[in-house]
Amino acid sequence: MSDLPHEDLGASWRKARPRPAGRHLDSAASSRQSHRALEAAAHHARHEAELGGYVAEAASDDLLQQGRSVIGGLAGMAAADVAFGESAQAALVALLTGWRLPAGSRVACLPGEYAPNIAQLRTYGLRPEPLPVDGVGRADVAAVARLLADDPPAFVHLTHIPSHRGVLQPAAEIAALCREAGVPLVLDAAQSLGHADTDLGADVVYGTSRKWLAGPRGVGVLCVRPALARQLTPVLPEPEGVPPMRAFESGEAHVAGRVGLVVAVGEHLAAGPHRVRERLGAIGRATREILDGVGGWRVIEPVDEPTATTTLTPPDGVDVVDARTRLLTEHGIVLSAIGPERAPGEMTGPVLRVSPHLDASIDDLEALAAAL
Repeated sequence: MSDLPHEDLGASWRKARPRPAGRHLDSAASSRQSHRALEAAAHHARHEAELGGYVAEAASDDLLQQGRSVIGGLAGMAAADVAFGESAQAALVALLTGWRLPAGSRVACLPGEYAPNIAQLRTYGLRPEPLPVDGVGRADVAAVARLLADDPPAFVHLTHIPSHRGVLQPAAEIAALCREAGVPLVLDAAQSLGHADTDLGADVVYGTSRKWLAGPRGVGVLCVRPALARQLTPVLPEPEGVPPMRAFESGEAHVAGRVGLVVAVGEHLAAGPHRVRERLGAIGRATREILDGVGGWRVIEPVDEPTATTTLTPPDGVDVVDARTRLLTEHGIVLSAIGPERAPGEMTGPVLRVSPHLDASIDDLEALAAAL
């Protein structure tokens, strides 16, 4: 196994964080925050105690606005297009609440769509319909083009990287097709912000802080292009002169977490997003090469998939939840066990998910292989 690229990123990522208690290979669930992000959130919380929550929030306005600008840039949008929320799910709820599409409107999404997303679409009276995909669950671009031409839905909802499988969807190609067809594209970037390129031309990009951006939990983002934002109706509009998307931010919020996210995003930019993506892709390839077949576990993703997420199907008779518990308690290895309820339209059984971040080493992966 060759060395991983950009080892300086791995070293700096490790140095910037508290020492882990074991081997943390679970960034698709929640990454480890840096000292700076932790300290920024704590500093703001202390300001709230000293000055009062709303005074402290007003004092952080400039920093939060810089954060909106940088986060908007990751999605190819502007600061005015960005609203902070509490999670990716909260962002989707804010979008659907404001959009007010007619009941029965059709929404095209992946057969392997995240189950809570499907539940939200149905809650708002929308009708999910499957996008055509290939054998690994990747959208079939030519077939999607035919669908958009023949029977366009109200919008396309595309989960860029699913949580149960490290397959990168062809979002740029789908965005171009949607633009040509006049169909909005909503991109769930919960697993791709900080992991893959999300500046792809989608009309909406939403995601979370806690995964690959390595920010605090309890913070999400919703980015909406102005043409679509004008179609949204907030419960309470913002005053004149305030960007319309600000009306979709909750007033009672974990502002300290937003501050921590802004710092984490700044660290992501300083590391160089392209270099980050190259190293994460190489880590994913190394993970698959090292783990496939070990102890009867099989890798689902193509070996060269450009993501750091790998999912393993178990050998016959092995309980995935028990395996995950054993790896944690006996070996100090943190992973996720994913049940088929996560994506019932695609999953046929549980999987073990491995999602290392920049600080992962070949030694970590080989230790996991030995434990399996």
